[in-house]
Amino acid sequence: MSQTTEAPPPRSTVLVVDDERNIRRTLELILSDEGLHVLQADNGEQALDVLAAPNMPVDIVILDVKLPGISGLEVLARMRRDEATHLLPVIVVSGHASVNDAVLATKLGAADFVEKPLSRERVLVSVRNALESARVKQKLEVVEQAEVSRHEMIGTSAPMERLFRDIEKVAPTRASVLITGESGTGKELISRAVHRMSTRKEGPFVKVNCAAIPRELIESELFGHERGAFTGAIARKRGVFEQAHGGTIFLDEIGDMDLLAQAKLLRALQSGEISRVGSEHTMVVDVRVLAATNKDLSRAVENGSFREDLFFRLNVFPLRTPSLRERAEDIPLLVKAFCQTFSRDHGMIDKPVDDAVVTALMARPWPGNVRELKNVVERMVILAGERLTIAELPEDPHANPFDDDDAEPVPVPAASGEPLTLRMVREQAERGYIVEILRNAQWNISRAAVILGVERTNLHKKIRAFRIKREAPP
Repeated sequence: MSQTTEAPPPRSTVLVVDDERNIRRTLELILSDEGLHVLQADNGEQALDVLAAPNMPVDIVILDVKLPGISGLEVLARMRRDEATHLLPVIVVSGHASVNDAVLATKLGAADFVEKPLSRERVLVSVRNALESARVKQKLEVVEQAEVSRHEMIGTSAPMERLFRDIEKVAPTRASVLITGESGTGKELISRAVHRMSTRKEGPFVKVNCAAIPRELIESELFGHERGAFTGAIARKRGVFEQAHGGTIFLDEIGDMDLLAQAKLLRALQSGEISRVGSEHTMVVDVRVLAATNKDLSRAVENGSFREDLFFRLNVFPLRTPSLRERAEDIPLLVKAFCQTFSRDHGMIDKPVDDAVVTALMARPWPGNVRELKNVVERMVILAGERLTIAELPEDPHANPFDDDDAEPVPVPAASGEPLTLRMVREQAERGYIVEILRNAQWNISRAAVILGVERTNLHKKIRAFRIKREAPP
């Protein structure tokens, strides 16, 4: 036994995937002798079945490139697309190694690439290093997730820092929280952050979409029902208040709840007691209530569509989510995080983002907020090659300066034989050049703005001022 090779930690499990029985047997002897548990598979499909098993015990995979059926590299690619195995360390081995195989394995995240014939010492050093590296990566991922996303929310702008501070203050208390803000700003993320930082974090978190429940079923959904309580009640059902006992209930889109349901909800919040539909018995529930809406509940109270007493009961501690327009400086962080997430989800390498793309995204108004930005970035990740460039940036659907006839026009004279002033010549030349660049950019304003070296908003103004119209495709 070698005295220079440090054995991997005990009880780690290695999956050896090779179609040669002698290779599998040799690796099993080497690894078992060092205290590792060894599983075997002789093809890619069998390996994926082992990895997909419930409570998958594998800590590291030794994977041959040449396999019958799907190749080892395809197995590796599928592992990286699977949330359960995307961090699992893989050592790729091959008796017919090529530079292309090694490069592709590295791009797919292989921990090492080892050529046959296999050296005992080389295998053990590679396994030890891969396991140690995986442990470090897992620890770093936990730390980065806690520090960077901060409750799954990303941002260092002043509005987000205020929001983080308020969450940290209210989360440990029992106070009801009303979360307001535009659609797509992350109100559910805030509610989950409050729950995770509260003393109820070990209890359930139950979400209710108030707008999605039919009026006639709202009482049953909230408080449950007994068998036979109404037509279709074929079995006893626990309501969401009962399910959330000891934890937190999140009432999303509370502003869309009708007045009758509001009255029943208010009684439950005031007394802490509920009764299933069709039951004569009451039960005490211990829940913390968080609610969210994109509506102005103060105005709803004024016009009679929302109960004032329920509003005051919910609005003990208000939290407002800032729109993306208010924190545009967070867009670079959001884009980077979304790129990493979607690249991993779609089995791709992490793709860097050109500065021009970030600049263009920061200039947009984002009425759909973070949700809209997230959709745009995912589309670009799918379309892009090795990096995200301005060529993949979709046109802003909320901006169409070509149809804006309200702007003050710049006079562009027709040919009349009269001499032109210097200003007219300059404006004609500028208009002509802008039209030419727009044609070359297939009328993509963001792309044309980058070529022209101007802000997208400035190009919008020029298009409106010169009354430039989008040309029909040939």
